[in-house]
Amino acid sequence: MTIETEWFLKTYPNITTIEAIMPDCNGIMRGKWVPVEKLGKLFSGDAKLPKSALNLDVWGRDVEELVFESGDEDGLCAAVEGSLQATPWSPGERYGECQLTMLNQDGSPYMGDPRQVLQAIVKKYHAQGWHPVVAGELEFSLVTLNHQRPVHTSKTLPGELPIGGNLYGTDSLLEHEALLDDIRQACQIQSLPFDGVVKESAPSQYEINMRHHSDPLLAARQILQMRRLVKGVASKHGFVATFMPKPFIGESGNGMHIHMSLLDNDDRNLFDNGQEQGSELLQHAIAGMLKHMRDCTLIFAPHINSYRRLEPGVHAPTYPAWGYENRTVALRVPTGATKSRRIEHRVAGAEANPYLVMAAVLAAAWDGLTNKLTAPPPITGDGYAQTIDPLPIHIHEAVEIFSASSFIAEGLSPELRRHLALTKEQEILEFRRYISTMEYQTYLQY
Repeated sequence: MTIETEWFLKTYPNITTIEAIMPDCNGIMRGKWVPVEKLGKLFSGDAKLPKSALNLDVWGRDVEELVFESGDEDGLCAAVEGSLQATPWSPGERYGECQLTMLNQDGSPYMGDPRQVLQAIVKKYHAQGWHPVVAGELEFSLVTLNHQRPVHTSKTLPGELPIGGNLYGTDSLLEHEALLDDIRQACQIQSLPFDGVVKESAPSQYEINMRHHSDPLLAARQILQMRRLVKGVASKHGFVATFMPKPFIGESGNGMHIHMSLLDNDDRNLFDNGQEQGSELLQHAIAGMLKHMRDCTLIFAPHINSYRRLEPGVHAPTYPAWGYENRTVALRVPTGATKSRRIEHRVAGAEANPYLVMAAVLAAAWDGLTNKLTAPPPITGDGYAQTIDPLPIHIHEAVEIFSASSFIAEGLSPELRRHLALTKEQEILEFRRYISTMEYQTYLQY
């Protein structure tokens, strides 16, 4: 028994069940419930799940081509150190959770596991004496449901839509003080780096800020934990917290902004040269991120609904462009104290798999840094008024670009490229079969 499991069992004697989970390529948690007496099995690496569990479609169905070609073989599942936590929102507080990562049967990393993909990229940085520092900003909408459709919780007259989102309004936070305080307390229990909450621009929309980490693997895991925590606490209060990228037409969607800087072995920020424009390494990293942004769009926007968020004028980027203190572009470089010089990557939706998002961001930056790529001039003013090639506007285009990308295969993983593309193609086919309510309203009596 490890020190972590001994501490957990002594601290939470009433917990009976552990949710042993890992995110699939869609960022959806898959796994099993394990009696707390079997906790040691997770930490000894003896647990197993089919590798296909990481490549299910969004409805939890197998991608048959992947299942049949391998005979649906198992992978070994090992507990991620530090991920064993109580879930204070669970019924009777009798449940805990533990995140897993997947290995091949010989103990080597399974490169269809998003966490292993990120880990391989981080190792490259460390071998160079570089330490990427990352932080996440996670947006969500707090709603109720009416016939499975989201309903705003923002104050409004009966039957009317809210006018404006009361951006940065503290009175909106007070309306949900009990819920937000429970989120803060749950973050303390789970040792999550809760760094504050703000009212965001859309009605019923909020953003949780997370502290900067020099361990991208830990930061990605904690984003996944935070999503589960927010959903669980909201449910206890009778609400639905949704990370759906575009829950309401005509309003800003939910994003997951990733901040990145780079330290050396002496903890010096390599993006800082004492000047406002930042160092050459900052420019190289930006150039790499821009170069590969279209190839990576499927990772940042993995669902059909994701592309409804990526539209002009609603705080989501549409072009691979960058600028200083500019929130209309994909890459924003915040100004201020030069020691904090960093890049804010604004493309990903809140629903995306954070392991893959960080892997894509860091792999693209790595190409820029190691090949000393040159960034184009920064954008001033309207980032939506560009003549460069835009980001994909439909998932079909994103899948096509992703599937053909040598950068994805070489910079991330060939298994990941093939598996995610097949998963998305299966989902697209299902949506094509479905007849929407709007189609009936438009064409039934045409």
